[in-house]
Amino acid sequence: MPEFFHDKRLYYTPIEFALGHIGGTWKMPILWRLQEKPLRFSELKKDIPHITDKMLTSQLRELESKNLISREVFPVVPPKVEYRLTEKGRKAIPVIETIMKYGYELIKEAGIEYPPKDI
Repeated sequence: MPEFFHDKRLYYTPIEFALGHIGGTWKMPILWRLQEKPLRFSELKKDIPHITDKMLTSQLRELESKNLISREVFPVVPPKVEYRLTEKGRKAIPVIETIMKYGYELIKEAGIEYPPKDI
């Protein structure tokens, strides 16, 4: 596969380019949660365990910069902000679903109890 540059970065494959958009620990969980309805920052924070405010802010900005989500600010007091998937973001959902199914298969093959029972 031919390599290519985008935004001053060298990519070796389209896979690497796609993972630059949706890869990492938090981007796919954020996108997954936005597929049903727009959510506020606090709703995302509550629904994604272990993510810090700083990381959630960073990931939302990155997803917005790549046009995978949109951010709408409502002119009310206190300020209200909602995040929603864009059409480009919606195209990522089947990819995320496939990766999730593959992850479940790997977990099962490894003999891991998932979800774990409460201790």
